[in-house]
Amino acid sequence: MPQVSVVIPTYNAIAYLPDTVASVLEQTYPDFELLIVDDGSSDRTVEWVSALTDPRIRLITQENQGSAGARNRGIAEAQGEYIAFLDADDLWAPTKLEKQVRCLEADPAVGLVNTWVVNMDAAGNLTDQVLMSDAEGEIWQAIAEENQIFCGSSPMVRRSCFETVGVFDQTLRSAEDWDMWIRIAARYHFAVVKEPLVFYRQHANSKSNNLQRHLKHRLKVIDKTFASASSEVQYLKNRAYGRAHLSVAWKPLLAKDYDTALSLRRQALTYYPQLRSTKSYLRLGLIITAMRWLGPQGYQKLRNLLHTLRKQKPWLKQEVPG
Repeated sequence: MPQVSVVIPTYNAIAYLPDTVASVLEQTYPDFELLIVDDGSSDRTVEWVSALTDPRIRLITQENQGSAGARNRGIAEAQGEYIAFLDADDLWAPTKLEKQVRCLEADPAVGLVNTWVVNMDAAGNLTDQVLMSDAEGEIWQAIAEENQIFCGSSPMVRRSCFETVGVFDQTLRSAEDWDMWIRIAARYHFAVVKEPLVFYRQHANSKSNNLQRHLKHRLKVIDKTFASASSEVQYLKNRAYGRAHLSVAWKPLLAKDYDTALSLRRQALTYYPQLRSTKSYLRLGLIITAMRWLGPQGYQKLRNLLHTLRKQKPWLKQEVPG
């Protein structure tokens, strides 16, 4: 039996899938199986995967059930003690599996191992945005207020976690991964490999960039979480609502929709006024202003200059944008 089961849910992602699969096959940790769950694609996914000869790869096909349904099928078919999820448009650094397995084997109390993440654009060019979370141990309150797992391609999860808390909620069409991490955090410790081992592709067709749907289901996760939470932590619910609106407010920048970004930013304060003094709130306002004044090309030149300065002064810490 393989120690690790890698689950790639995919739907019409053949433009990115070959590179994603290659990043799995290049892992320094070899004891894995790769389950590619085709969720009713109409592109060449089935044909392409069927031609692969690596014996560790298994193709699973099903009618479209959404990413939660595809992940659940992967969990049901998985043989490994540990399960790692990878979206079909993201990439892994070669040592990701090796370092996460090491964490899980070192501490039986840990149910999930996270990593840091580097953003990249649709073409695969890395940006200077490194998403870093240091949340470890008992983190339920932190993750119920705001998702500490910045990319669904980061976690490796002990298989027994799903036997305890159940599988992904298929009624959620977005943010179903956050719901799962919250449920795991209620029963298990989390750990973090504090290195950027995942490359998170940002593009307009990403599921989380469907703003109305993503925000709607993100708020559903909050309602679901606090419906059964104790009275002592109910104060976190409005904080979570505020942070959800502020996080989603970054998404319209891809489409240069500054009015929507500002509207969501304002709505965040109605739930959690203290966000006004956070770096994320202030930085979003500055970026929107810069984009409006300088235009997209001028703003990109400014970012490139700042990126060069960071390289020249490595002590400057990169900040999480969302």
